[in-house]
Amino acid sequence: MERFSGSGSKASIKLKALYFLRTFPRNFLIAFILVWRKLISPLYGDVCRYYPSCSGYGLHALQQHGVLKGVPMTVWRILRCNPWSQGGVDEVKISKSPIVVRKLGFVSLNPDEKKR
Repeated sequence: MERFSGSGSKASIKLKALYFLRTFPRNFLIAFILVWRKLISPLYGDVCRYYPSCSGYGLHALQQHGVLKGVPMTVWRILRCNPWSQGGVDEVKISKSPIVVRKLGFVSLNPDEKKR
């Protein structure tokens, strides 16, 4: 009985598992922000002093820079968004890492995977 077709299939499965494990924390936090934006954020209304909103900034920061850099960027942005801040346009710088942002906003590190 043949479990995998092709000689590199076991390595391919391991690589896909590695990609999943590497992107899981990032995608988990992205899912949290997406739920926040859909359910909680409409209750507050448009109160953010910056563009994009703090949740939009956090989403882009996580997508572009991952958990280790994106979370501190998001926390710093939320701390700056207060009644004494003038606000303004504050966009996330694009990462040089090869990432693919899929249709729902989740991230894949596999550069061979096309956008869906």
